[in-house]
Amino acid sequence: MIWLIGNKGMLGTELSLLLEKAGLPFVGTDRELDITNLPALEDFTQKQSLPIDWIINCAAYTAVDKAEDDRENCRLINADGAGNIAAAARKIDAGLIHISTDYVFNGLGKRPYTEEDPTDPIGVYGLTKRDGETRVLEENAKSFIIRTAWLYGRHGNNFVHTMIKLMNERSEVKVVNDQWGSPTWAFDLAATVLVVIKAVDSGKNIPFGIYHYTNEGNITWFDFAAEIYRQGRELGRINNDCAVKPCSSAEYPARVKRPAYSALDKAKIKAALGINIPAWDESLRKFLAQ
Repeated sequence: MIWLIGNKGMLGTELSLLLEKAGLPFVGTDRELDITNLPALEDFTQKQSLPIDWIINCAAYTAVDKAEDDRENCRLINADGAGNIAAAARKIDAGLIHISTDYVFNGLGKRPYTEEDPTDPIGVYGLTKRDGETRVLEENAKSFIIRTAWLYGRHGNNFVHTMIKLMNERSEVKVVNDQWGSPTWAFDLAATVLVVIKAVDSGKNIPFGIYHYTNEGNITWFDFAAEIYRQGRELGRINNDCAVKPCSSAEYPARVKRPAYSALDKAKIKAALGINIPAWDESLRKFLAQ
């Protein structure tokens, strides 16, 4: 059986739907179970009618700016909570898939980051996620960490939903054109998580450790917004004339500086799983068509 933690979030909801469709037994929990309380996690595993073989951790503190003033809670969830989940998984000999982020890097790179590149987070959110990765690997050797970026999907607030709303309301939107990365459709990431589980369960030798997954492509937020508008108009999601204009990050100062470059190299996960990763604009079209 699979235990899905954070089952009500964007990625967790996609995973719940895919697990149901695949007929895989699972149990989902969200904020009703405190991941900062290790005894509570261990107690939960003992009360299940079926043994838990896998834990998928989608729970995270993701409010990047708010985290600067809420360091303790951010650390409790992203670092201590992740470590607790890994420890609980080890106690029952379960595999763990833990979701992490491109924010573990400083964004000063000029080529897609590999899993072996040194981490150097520039804010509390990225720091706690990096420390969470460390805790996970220390607590449970049977762990996969999947770093992702620029996640969007049907369930929950995200950049695509925001852009469609603004583009239907305004005559102009400005979007930063100096931050580079790769969008990720939550459905694609969720499907890949299940590929990992099925591959290991079928006996395929997939080394535990850190992997990167985003959709293919390396673009700016402006490029992303421009394509959302183009496809949105074509598919009838946007029914308003709206000019999409580029701007600099300096024009929209934030409490925490975002990584200027956070594209992730996916060669490792593609080789391990034998998968093809969809291009970002192809996945965007599938998402908007739904």
